[in-house]
Amino acid sequence: MKVTFLGTGTSQGVPVIGCDCLVCSSLDFRDKRTRSAIHIEVDGKSFVIDTGPDFRTQMLREKINSLDAVIFTHEHKDHTAGLDDIRPYNFSQKKDMPIYGAKKVLHQIKKEFSYIFEEVKYPGVPSVIPHEITNVPFIAEGINIIPIEVMHYRLPVFGFRFNDFTYITDAKQIEEKELEKIKGSKTLVLNALQKNHHISHFTLEEAIQMVNIIQPEMAYFTHISHKLGNHQEIESSLPSHIRLAYDGLKLKID
Repeated sequence: MKVTFLGTGTSQGVPVIGCDCLVCSSLDFRDKRTRSAIHIEVDGKSFVIDTGPDFRTQMLREKINSLDAVIFTHEHKDHTAGLDDIRPYNFSQKKDMPIYGAKKVLHQIKKEFSYIFEEVKYPGVPSVIPHEITNVPFIAEGINIIPIEVMHYRLPVFGFRFNDFTYITDAKQIEEKELEKIKGSKTLVLNALQKNHHISHFTLEEAIQMVNIIQPEMAYFTHISHKLGNHQEIESSLPSHIRLAYDGLKLKID
């Protein structure tokens, strides 16, 4: 399995206009974060989890030439706004794009991208096949995927487990029964927004505590705000089995 971090930031994590903090003014490429998304290549299939506003830029940057399906964690715009840019894959692959999401996610997408779902379509609009998922394992393009429900304040959000790799973003709370689905993962990706308390995201300390509970071999933090601090400083303070992810980071997972 190959994993590429397309983006590791939030709408608070991209360079902020007029901000001269250490992160926004940093020359370290690892501090230049686009909205969180990830690409997973497993058993010859290519998946993207979330299509945020930076989706097109991310896919061009990583030269991802094929895409078999898109999977959505939740309906917030920083995770869905780039869906229109799947159309080059429609054209080059000459097929509709399967998209997977909870009922409320698909409903929101149908509202925001209503032109995609018109009976008489404007020429050239994206073409998708929606698949509703619930909190039970499902198969996407022949690949077994386990959804993990976490709470983003009061909003249920899905993380996903592919074999021994688990990806979770926008979490503030994970119930014990959902933690059991994650345990045994060799590699865990988890959100760590900032150091100070936040109503709907893990802080750095809370994310570290969660890693200690789950005990993966390696953990990577994503969905990072510029308020967390610069990459070099924060990563140097972490245990050796926990790293800060950055845009373009590539992992090969056995």
